[in-house]
Amino acid sequence: MTDALKRLADEGVAIWLDDLSRKRITSGNLAELIDQQHVVGVTTNPSIFQKAISGGDGYQQQVADLAVRRVTVEEAVRMITTADVRDAADILRPVYDATGGQDGRVSIEVDPRLAHNTAATIAEAKQLAWLVDRPNTFIKIPATEAGLPAITEVIGLGISVNVTLIFSLERYRAVMDAFLAGLEKAKAAGLDLQKIHSVASFFVSRVDTEIDKRIDKIGTDEAKALRGKAAVANARLAYQAYEEVFSSDRWAVLDRANANKQRPLWASTGVKDPAYKDTMYVVDLVAPGTVNTMPEATLEAVADHGEIRGDTVHGTYEQAKADLDALAGIGISYDDVVQVLEDEGVEKFESSWNDLLKSTEAELKRLAPSEA
Repeated sequence: MTDALKRLADEGVAIWLDDLSRKRITSGNLAELIDQQHVVGVTTNPSIFQKAISGGDGYQQQVADLAVRRVTVEEAVRMITTADVRDAADILRPVYDATGGQDGRVSIEVDPRLAHNTAATIAEAKQLAWLVDRPNTFIKIPATEAGLPAITEVIGLGISVNVTLIFSLERYRAVMDAFLAGLEKAKAAGLDLQKIHSVASFFVSRVDTEIDKRIDKIGTDEAKALRGKAAVANARLAYQAYEEVFSSDRWAVLDRANANKQRPLWASTGVKDPAYKDTMYVVDLVAPGTVNTMPEATLEAVADHGEIRGDTVHGTYEQAKADLDALAGIGISYDDVVQVLEDEGVEKFESSWNDLLKSTEAELKRLAPSEA
């Protein structure tokens, strides 16, 4: 079952699981995936926590204890989510130690309601790093315009960051710039750059979902021929941008100070359209020094029938650019697509977070001791 995943790992792709729940931790399932399926990291987001906690399995006792203490719903949600991240980080600690801090990571997101507030994002990132208190944590900061200076500030404090919700090539370059500025700040403050790590989560499948919708509306044969090409092309060009930035003179200075590159992470890799191969956002994005975080169904699909053909990114940049240019030729605006996706991404996470707050509040009320 694990040959394809092993081949993927051998090609330089770090395999992470895009899911976390208390049941996955306590049942031994996470440890099993690390042991048998080459999983070396975990990502979470507000939607994942909302699904896990609303499912309720394993959370009852902690919620009851929080209800007795009459904590606020915001505090309760943070106590619950950070407990899961801390436990997952402990399970992944041997991977973290074995890889010199590169993998064995667990990501936790700042409150998505703060996505457009720089100062609050910085404060929340510091609080989360303190609360989880594990060296193998990534604090997730969205790549909104307000998120960019927060990335620089938080990296500058020596906190490792997973930058999330990246859709556009222009924004990705801004993210890498913010990361380098953060490292320069940390270096000036005398921090050990070797201890600071980062990934940039470039979203994949949602790009095809949005563009295919627009293609179907156009309906011509010329348009239909471009279905399912944009997301992979976009990600491949992101890798080209990564190679450019991390071979620059600016990077060379930081490299000499033992800094770590900010690895590209392919996120949203579950295929949404049944017409496409369920492994396409994994097998078509194989390149050294990348991370692919997969929902469990995608991980299982790759293990079962993924065809790992070696590096599928180098040598594709010209075609990838042609594929994106062709979209402009049929009247689809790339800039509009990526802005819509960013807005929707922030909105979806905020909505999931609000749902999580509501369901947790209901549980706290249900379990609260009656007034004497």
